[in-house]
Amino acid sequence: MTEPALKFPQRDAENWPAQGAWTYEDYCRLPDDGNRYEVIRGNLYVTAAPIPEHQFTILKLSRYLDEFVSAAGLGMVLTAPLDVMLPAGIGSPVQPDVVFFRKGNEPRRGMRYCEEAPDLLVEVLSPGTRRRDRTVKLKAYRDAGVPEYWLVDPESRTVEVHVLESGKYVERSRGGVGDAIGSSVLPGFQVNVASLFMP
Repeated sequence: MTEPALKFPQRDAENWPAQGAWTYEDYCRLPDDGNRYEVIRGNLYVTAAPIPEHQFTILKLSRYLDEFVSAAGLGMVLTAPLDVMLPAGIGSPVQPDVVFFRKGNEPRRGMRYCEEAPDLLVEVLSPGTRRRDRTVKLKAYRDAGVPEYWLVDPESRTVEVHVLESGKYVERSRGGVGDAIGSSVLPGFQVNVASLFMP
């Protein structure tokens, strides 16, 4: 779905809050049914389980990021499903596809969710999330002060890197098959765009 779920579940909607009033506590009552749920600015969003192509891209990019980050002791790379809380109720929670936390900003052992906003977030676009990732989530991550946001598109086989400057995201770079993409948050990191997508 690209829009918030208006009622969930239909059979007992009276037991769930109205859109705009969802909290993390409400989110924790949702069933473990294979869907991915997020609460952004009090609105519930529901996404079906991802397709293999989507997961292939997440695995490849997270592997490259983790190898780079671990080798230099720069922090921690994690993947969805993972509850990430954004400040001021912006996200409670969001579930980005891939996240990087700088050393000192990493989640602590035993935590149920990530309390701090990540330093780099990646969303892999899919037909059901494309609009949300480009609008709702982009604004949420911007307002939460996330320094860098990647949009990876298996359909067009491209990667966009957005960097936070003066409170706004600016597209730092865009690359397709045949290009390499880097990060301002992780200087020296480069990834071959073609390697992120199913052959």
